[in-house]
Amino acid sequence: MDKVRFGKTEMMVTPMTFGTWGIGGAGWDANSDETRLDAIAAAVECGINFIDTAPAYNAGKAERYIGKALDDLGHGWREKVLIATKCANAFIDGQYVRSGKADLILRQCDESLQNLRTDHIDLLIVHWPDPVVPYEETFGALNRLKEEGAIRHIGVSNFNLEQLKHAMEVADVEALQVQFSMVDMDNLEVMQWAHEQDLGVMTYGSLGGGILTGRYRTIEKYEAMDSRNRFYPYFKEPMFSKVMKLLDVMQTIADARGVQLAEIAMNWSRQKPFVDTSIFGAQKRSRIESNAKCMDWELTAEEMLTLDEAIAKIL
Repeated sequence: MDKVRFGKTEMMVTPMTFGTWGIGGAGWDANSDETRLDAIAAAVECGINFIDTAPAYNAGKAERYIGKALDDLGHGWREKVLIATKCANAFIDGQYVRSGKADLILRQCDESLQNLRTDHIDLLIVHWPDPVVPYEETFGALNRLKEEGAIRHIGVSNFNLEQLKHAMEVADVEALQVQFSMVDMDNLEVMQWAHEQDLGVMTYGSLGGGILTGRYRTIEKYEAMDSRNRFYPYFKEPMFSKVMKLLDVMQTIADARGVQLAEIAMNWSRQKPFVDTSIFGAQKRSRIESNAKCMDWELTAEEMLTLDEAIAKIL
């Protein structure tokens, strides 16, 4: 895959980043260890050089899968892959617990290094802002980790524009990660501002939790903590019917090109000028290899306009 400059970090990353929330297992489909490890291997074998994870993804389980998968691939693979993980959010007894306290951040970094079987983290991201703990404490811990060489770059996730500006006053924040897809454009303002400041911009939820792949054509019932019930609103009404209409527009383009719907969704996201790389999650080799085909082509300006107009009209 071709690589792009990830803002002022100067890291060269693929426009697709492999996300591992689902790999962790909590709140997503159940798969065997072998299937999950093979999925990570498939991502890097497809040429993806950026992996996103977090200790909150099933209490470090996703990180441990990554560490083992890269080890299993053999000598040298860690050097070929950039890893972003997070801090200030923990998964405890089936619940997500946010805290920007310094002691938690320092402990999580140590645990992440062990889980990932590495001596440094390329990008450490504050997973969610903590409205209680002062930013000076939260980002002071990240500044310390950077000075010590445990991390290379500092980023934030799920921060609005005001919160991002505050964070940049107390630390050298170089990256922003927010949710962005054809069905969620709430973060446009902060993304565009971050891009103008030369921060690396990465998006998550690029496939809308899977709804933009076309695999979900009927409403299903999910467990309370399933991410398709708890986090993403597209799997129930009124959003579900609206997304189905958008899929019809996408399908017309997909049929004309002979591609999958997921490729349409991924290319729409990564082709936005203020996006450097788009995170996609998948837990099986076949889906990863299929999704990665989007890198072989691009949507035309006319197709992008058609999709943008459909989004504005339908959603």
